[in-house]
Amino acid sequence: MIGRRMNQAARAVLTLITTLTLATSTMAQDKSPELTIYAAGSLRAAMTQIAQDFALQSGVQPKLVFGASGLLRDRLAGGERADLFASANMEHPQALERSGHAASVRPFTRNELCALATAHFATDPRGLVAKLLDTRWRVGTSTPKADPSGDYAFEMFDRIERTGAAPAGSAATLKQRALQLTGGPQSPPPPPGRNVYAALVAQGQADVFITYCTNAAIALTEEPQLKSLPIGAAINVSATYGVATMKGATPMAQRFLDHLLGPQGQGRLRALGFSD
Repeated sequence: MIGRRMNQAARAVLTLITTLTLATSTMAQDKSPELTIYAAGSLRAAMTQIAQDFALQSGVQPKLVFGASGLLRDRLAGGERADLFASANMEHPQALERSGHAASVRPFTRNELCALATAHFATDPRGLVAKLLDTRWRVGTSTPKADPSGDYAFEMFDRIERTGAAPAGSAATLKQRALQLTGGPQSPPPPPGRNVYAALVAQGQADVFITYCTNAAIALTEEPQLKSLPIGAAINVSATYGVATMKGATPMAQRFLDHLLGPQGQGRLRALGFSD
């Protein structure tokens, strides 16, 4: 009798162990491998769509973290973990590659600058450069070094002077007057669910904001009374975006990178105003 009970108990324990093993195996299979992507704020709309496409095809939903590229670079260099880093320039991911935090860097899209302006600024009949130099108008930019958008705006100011579109000293004057309203370590966070550039200009914090054309296009969907003004080729700055594979990245990172560089990923970018 005692032996029979011991055998029954043993069989019950074995059944329990088998059940727990199968449950653990099933949970492990059901759990999707984590994929974390740090990306420039200007990529928010495009990267969100691309990640959704990828999730439908792979079953893996990437975790997206957006911010100013320079600030994201500092966080990654400081030890935060990500599998991919998509920057609004090549310099920040290349810096991570040099320091041993990233394994490879490649360009994946391009952007240009536009002037997001109030209706009053837009209706001033003078050319853009003359209006930018007029101290009555407040000129907004992002924060150089922390956010490539600010670096590109300041490079545009240099080109204004270098091409002879404005007299000597104009670049320094524009940089000094520029209101660095976003993208810096102390900048307030963007309003939830809002395009930060649309909000800043619509609220009157700047009369004109030098930003990416893709940002300006999104801003107009939220604040249609604003205007997006083109910037001439002689003084415009073309931004090359770079993506880095971080050291220790999950194998799923390469699948996402292939998707990003492939026809569907590139199509999403082009549809939102980016270029090859």
